[in-house]
Amino acid sequence: MKIAVEGCMHGDLDNVYATLLHLEKVGNTKIDLLICCGDFQAVRNLSDLQCLEVPEIHRRMNSFWKYYSGQQVAPVPTIFIGGNHEASNYLWELYYGGWAAPNIYFLGFAGVVKFGNIRIGGLSGIYNHNSYHLGHFERVPYDDFMRKSVYHVREYDVHKLMQIEQPIDIFLSHDWPLNITDYGNWKATLHKKDPSSLENDIHARKLGSKPAAELLHKLKPPYWFSAHLHWKFAAMVQHGDEGGPVTKFLALDKCEPRRDFLQVFEVDSEPGPYEIQYDEEWLAITQKFNSVFPLTRTPAQYRAIQFDELKDHLEWVKSKLKTRGTTKPFEFVQTAQQYDPFHPVPFGSISVVQDRNPQTLALLELLELPYLLDR
Repeated sequence: MKIAVEGCMHGDLDNVYATLLHLEKVGNTKIDLLICCGDFQAVRNLSDLQCLEVPEIHRRMNSFWKYYSGQQVAPVPTIFIGGNHEASNYLWELYYGGWAAPNIYFLGFAGVVKFGNIRIGGLSGIYNHNSYHLGHFERVPYDDFMRKSVYHVREYDVHKLMQIEQPIDIFLSHDWPLNITDYGNWKATLHKKDPSSLENDIHARKLGSKPAAELLHKLKPPYWFSAHLHWKFAAMVQHGDEGGPVTKFLALDKCEPRRDFLQVFEVDSEPGPYEIQYDEEWLAITQKFNSVFPLTRTPAQYRAIQFDELKDHLEWVKSKLKTRGTTKPFEFVQTAQQYDPFHPVPFGSISVVQDRNPQTLALLELLELPYLLDR
């Protein structure tokens, strides 16, 4: 299986997909999947643009809206996580994961899916110690504070990922695991960046995300990809003694000319064709912990969880999926007005509302869970 990894998308889907098609043509090959490590900027219309947390100079529609409206279709199946420059109102609709557009799948604020027999997990957002233990209290319309805090990683989502026991093949985080620079030659490429602040953070041992580091050493995936710093950097993490599991880490740049924003690699897999599918273990974890989903500033109260084995939930999920007859995610549904570049609307007259996404409703109905995202 050939997989392309992209760093920060920043809404530039047209150029990334054009690059992939060029690589396929000159290499006479087929790329099976594109994975993106955040700052995807799934902006559907001007309402989403109001929720996009970026400097004003970068507040523009870019090209995702074409793929959302169906004017264009992603030529390669795409999986992405969120970063710190997102239209978070739309991603919140798909908190548990789902199709952001045809052939473009959002992993959720945390999530795991299968692509063929390859398990891909991810954690959206970036770490901020002031927000980490809070619940998901943000609701639209966001004020200036919430537009930033909504993409901060929460302990609840990390706790769910820490319950994973079955092997993960690929993991994605937007910011880097804390102290990942210990495992690679960061000095060799630091000259491409502004070295002062980064080098100070490295020496102070505070470059990166502590929760991401905890997940790295718990899950020990063969591959881990990140973005965020717009700096291509590779590392090799040896877990335990020599001969134990090894994680190949790679961070990539943003999509701009003469930037290292894309890498293609191969993984051993079953023969294709491949499809994105729900992961049974992740659905079981979601079902078990949804009852303590923290929707205010108060942290999750895990003591309220019944002490039962995850395997009981796993068997229940398998039975439900068998009855449903498929492990494919529920189909994409448009929930927002399409953007019309030829009939602009005054920016200040746009209102932002939170929709209940039919994909999310269908998944929760399958898992027999209540809808909580607008409480």
